[in-house]
Amino acid sequence: METSANQNASVQAELLRRHKATSTTVIALLVGVMLLCILAFVTKKFLPLQNNPSLDIAVRITILIFGLGSVALRRTKFAAMRLQDIAALKGPTGLLITLQRTTLQVAILGAIVSVMGFAATLLTGNDFYTYGAGLVALAVLLYCYPVRTSWQQAIKRFSPAQNGD
Repeated sequence: METSANQNASVQAELLRRHKATSTTVIALLVGVMLLCILAFVTKKFLPLQNNPSLDIAVRITILIFGLGSVALRRTKFAAMRLQDIAALKGPTGLLITLQRTTLQVAILGAIVSVMGFAATLLTGNDFYTYGAGLVALAVLLYCYPVRTSWQQAIKRFSPAQNGD
């Protein structure tokens, strides 16, 4: 009985540690996206406006693909059957590692969207790219923000050690 309590305590400590690191990273990326939008606003008067239709279409399509792709990536990686298999093979720690890595991958995709928009703003002088990409990046980052209760429920649901198997 004592071993199970110790194991449960170590899993909870690992969950808190990984959740804090992941949520701190996502918040830092959110702040970075907002800073890029502010920087685009400040530099708007220093950049000459250059019309580039081919870049316009390419940036919009790329932002759309990265935004939708990040949602698809998260949904695929957090599929119930996949998480169940990971928990059965690697235990609760492996499940936590998967939750953390997937969240960070999706968050980085959101940050990449914002950087692409800012780069397009620097190339064309049109600050719409940064604002539009920043909006998509904010949506992706808020969508992937790790909720501790969700992680705890995943551990309870999928970990055999937590279920008493």
